[in-house]
Amino acid sequence: MNKVARIFTSESAVNPIVAIVLGLIFGALVMLAGGYNPITAYGALFSRIFGNAYDMGEAIRAITPLILTGLSVAFAFRTGLFNIGAEGQVVMGMTGATFIGVKIHGLPWIIHAPLAVIVGALLGGLWGAIAGYLKAKRGVNEVITTIMLNWIALFLSNYIVNQFLLEPKQQRSYMIQDSASLSITWLSELLNHARMHWGTVIAILAAVAFYVILWKTKQGYELRAVGHNIDAAKYAGMNVNKNIIKAMFISGIFAGLAGVFEILGVFHYQVIAAASPGYGFDGIAVSLLGANNPIGIVLGAALFGGLSYGSAGMSFGADVPPEIVRIVIGSVIFFVATQGIVKWVLIPFYGKRKKERAS
Repeated sequence: MNKVARIFTSESAVNPIVAIVLGLIFGALVMLAGGYNPITAYGALFSRIFGNAYDMGEAIRAITPLILTGLSVAFAFRTGLFNIGAEGQVVMGMTGATFIGVKIHGLPWIIHAPLAVIVGALLGGLWGAIAGYLKAKRGVNEVITTIMLNWIALFLSNYIVNQFLLEPKQQRSYMIQDSASLSITWLSELLNHARMHWGTVIAILAAVAFYVILWKTKQGYELRAVGHNIDAAKYAGMNVNKNIIKAMFISGIFAGLAGVFEILGVFHYQVIAAASPGYGFDGIAVSLLGANNPIGIVLGAALFGGLSYGSAGMSFGADVPPEIVRIVIGSVIFFVATQGIVKWVLIPFYGKRKKERAS
């Protein structure tokens, strides 16, 4: 019991909670400055998320891709790389899943749906591996290549949909075959037709896989070693270039899965998009909120996705612009990133604890 208490009162556990509280307080001050009532606004936000079964289901649906893109960014960070290309990897995952879901006919669900998932995930992984290869073989900074690959992915995806998958007189692909769908019909009906799907379960399992791969396998040890110190990893006989490519490939798989489940579980078609969906960029924020820890990422995605979905409640229920929610999220990230401010706020608390221990 004392051990559990120490975990929840430790600095590593308290600091993120305090950062979230400070972010909410700062958001309240911004609302007051704009002439809005923060109590009414936050009440409308939470009512939007927890007010009924449909909204709870849709909030979970909004959180799911953020878990996967957060894991994608965090995996690269843990191996010493900066994957700013999760956005493009999401798009390629969407395209791979859509192509298999639309073009393949006559397969049973037990084969068709997993095949679409695997192809989309692998396509996202290969898109990440391109940046890893350029980093390993040519020394090209992965930040530059992943940003450029985001735009290439968007326009390549649009081309594939337009040329091979487009439904006539529509700006989207044909609907995927029913045998490729990953929607959970009975759960959707239970939650007033919220768009529930198996991707949520897979996202939680992906967080477990993240932990197992990095901390419970030899390969994970090598990936982290390369991230910590390339020279030491070379001296130890590790294949640095291979590990860089592998890290970006695995990172891309996580992001690709986010795109896969948006197609197979939520929309069931892919549009010709003018801009990318934004999940990859939001994943960077989720990764920061979760301190690149799988459990923290799940919680960070819940906070980020919940606030984003609940922003509509603030707009309609309290007449607060949804941009205010972005300010709240941004301020939370700011306080998480600037641990010095949080520690300064907690000085009286930690000072009191030290005195109690001394006495």
